[in-house]
Amino acid sequence: MRPASLAIVLPAYNEETRLGPALDELFGYLQRHGDTGRDGAPGAAALPDDIRVLVVDDGSTDRTAEVVRARPEAIPIDGVGHPLLTLLSVPHGGKGAAVRAGMLAVETDLVIFADADMASPPDQLPLLVNALLDHDLALGTRIQPNGSDMRASQPPYRRVLGKAFHLLASAWAVRPVQDTQCGFKGFTREAAHDLFSRQAITSIVFDVELIYLARRRGYRIAIVPIRWTDKRGSRMHPGPRLALRVAWDLLRTPLIHRRVSRRDATVR
Repeated sequence: MRPASLAIVLPAYNEETRLGPALDELFGYLQRHGDTGRDGAPGAAALPDDIRVLVVDDGSTDRTAEVVRARPEAIPIDGVGHPLLTLLSVPHGGKGAAVRAGMLAVETDLVIFADADMASPPDQLPLLVNALLDHDLALGTRIQPNGSDMRASQPPYRRVLGKAFHLLASAWAVRPVQDTQCGFKGFTREAAHDLFSRQAITSIVFDVELIYLARRRGYRIAIVPIRWTDKRGSRMHPGPRLALRVAWDLLRTPLIHRRVSRRDATVR
């Protein structure tokens, strides 16, 4: 059955420069979907009619919140109902904390979180939505069916660090998932509320924790190749402190969730 509603959660920290153009791109695509989705445009019909966007301001010190509030989409249509765009402001706690807050705040049938710079363009949304028709999670991957990896455009140091991270994450927690850090993931409402309510890690390892929890809980996971562009302006600053945090969070992920049991899949 086609889902009736979708929320798109965008965590944002000091994104006043990149957020406006990203929201222009997103709402431009959604407008075109609304105009053509019922006329058989390829992929467009996969999206629900009710689509909302939630920007989670992760304690920004710039004008990120003002950029959101000034958008016309933040005003309810005809002055009533829900606006297309809402803002949730939380104390600065890192991307993992911001994503968790947003995912738990929405009640739509499906929920997708994406990077605030639209590194994965909006026309990739139908791919995740289609996968969620018969899966509980849809994990975007930058690795293509032919084996090519869209992360090849990243600086060499990012690629090296990424490979080292994947070796550790695969061996310890996620097994077959090759691209844990793609910031484009979709969930059914049940899976989102269950997994994010259990999330304990707020560093960049939170993606690994979610995948580990999903496997422990027995959720159906789809791996979905998507388009992605390396947008400059990353908030990640590699160094010894970050390396230690990542290693510690990877190590403790299976330990803190060792008592998590498989869910009863017959209960919906």
